[in-house]
Amino acid sequence: MSLDRPALTLAITKIAREAGDKILTIYQQDFDVKTKTDASPVTEADVEAEKIILQGLRALTPNIPVLAEESEAAGDVPDLSGGTFWLVDPLDGTKEFIHKRGEFTVNIALIEQGHPTMGVIHIPAKDTTYFAEGPGKVWRQDGDLKPFAIAARTAPAEGLTVVASRSHRTPETDDYIAKFKVAELISAGSSLKLCLLAEGKADLYPRFGRTMEWDIGAGQAILEAAGGTVETLDGVRLAYGKDGHDNPYFIAKGRP
Repeated sequence: MSLDRPALTLAITKIAREAGDKILTIYQQDFDVKTKTDASPVTEADVEAEKIILQGLRALTPNIPVLAEESEAAGDVPDLSGGTFWLVDPLDGTKEFIHKRGEFTVNIALIEQGHPTMGVIHIPAKDTTYFAEGPGKVWRQDGDLKPFAIAARTAPAEGLTVVASRSHRTPETDDYIAKFKVAELISAGSSLKLCLLAEGKADLYPRFGRTMEWDIGAGQAILEAAGGTVETLDGVRLAYGKDGHDNPYFIAKGRP
């Protein structure tokens, strides 16, 4: 499929920021929290942000199907057999949103033949956006300032900076981290962990816990564009379009 990647990247970044504006409006008000069938929380912000994203993507690329978290939960699962699809998490870090911690994100990724090739992560509470067009083409933008290129780093000899989930830390995670010389351990919510690796502020993110494809797709696109990797415990690049859309455990790293 022939795509105008620079234009498409800018367009999905704009869509993500529009969804983020809606999320912030709800964040600053009182809102209800409901529980989905998998026991995870959902708010009005998740639903309204997804509506904005779906409308934007369908207008932008009407022939590319969209797999989105809340729609999937409602039973709307598109045909992904063509191999190219959008992957959307309208509000990653709903628990962070509910607890007013600010570490929640909007995530949009393009999946082609099982792998993320383009992505955007927007952090509404910080008005910060990370976006990747492809290998070596990845940027961070703060507010309306000019975007600047970012890159993953090679781990420093004095020890790794490791990021781990704030809400989903497991004993297996701690056992894995203990194998390395660690200079600093950072707890962070949502897909921000992958952004920290992509901009060279961290080196390792082990995930021994449940994640779904939409949780990780945009972050993987950004990290890989920055020179990093996201692999299963067997050292295989994390792939997408799996039955059920559950991910295996994975290890995300900066540059080799």
